[in-house]
Amino acid sequence: MPQYLIVRFGPDGDLALKFQIRNSPVSQLWIDRMQSRGNYPLDHPDRFYGFGTLEQEQQRAVDYIQQCIATINSHETIIHRPFEYTQDCLNYMHNIFERYHGLLDQQTSSYWLGAPDLIRKALAELNLAVHRCESVAKETHPRVVCTWFGMPKTCVLDLDLQDRYGEWQINFGTVYHNYCEIGKTTEDLANDNDRFIADEAFKPFGHYSADFNIQFSNQDLSLKCEKIQKYIDEHYDFFLAQGITSVYNVQARPTRFPVADLIYNGNQKQLLQDIAARQWVYEANLE
Repeated sequence: MPQYLIVRFGPDGDLALKFQIRNSPVSQLWIDRMQSRGNYPLDHPDRFYGFGTLEQEQQRAVDYIQQCIATINSHETIIHRPFEYTQDCLNYMHNIFERYHGLLDQQTSSYWLGAPDLIRKALAELNLAVHRCESVAKETHPRVVCTWFGMPKTCVLDLDLQDRYGEWQINFGTVYHNYCEIGKTTEDLANDNDRFIADEAFKPFGHYSADFNIQFSNQDLSLKCEKIQKYIDEHYDFFLAQGITSVYNVQARPTRFPVADLIYNGNQKQLLQDIAARQWVYEANLE
């Protein structure tokens, strides 16, 4: 059984970080998916957030989303609102993605079926572009996201395991299961004060894959509870229909599911600088 995750950063992979895999059921499930990723390519190896200056991150985010919008509308104008760097506009863009891209297993709309590959790709990337803009607007904590293109999202993390192994603290250098639903969690909806809330838009953490994210900060997620509870109360009927009345419901908690921890004794600030200079995942493997 693999004991470590090795991630190499930079165009030549010259910076290697080693992570000790935890001995837990949620880690074992993740290992199984990592070992099954086969020939699926690493998707967007440049998914680094919060490592540049605010100005650099803003420009990168705006260029990305405007490119997606222009490409999508070159096929058919479905985005009728000019881009503004506001949360309401980003919520609108995310709603466009959900409506025209479809859910993981429901990509059957006439638009999707009739769109060429270039447009499908731009529509899929609109989701990433929205989240990059949101991250910059909130001055996100540094993190790296690794996903595998085309790998089926068929496995679901049992609610009992979520209850037992979800953690309320994000730790520097810890690797977590990545959210891979198409939609938003209660935490996301509350953070964005999303008025486009709908049944198809609300997706608590459920499916998991080989996908993971590495956090390079420390955060107390329990500090989000008051805001999330307020949002639940403001949309009481909607959440009641989902069986949720409290932020402490397992499907409403702002918890994360850890799988591995960084083995590193050096200076954290220097490490962040080293990663910032190498914003590319060369490879990620188990040992």
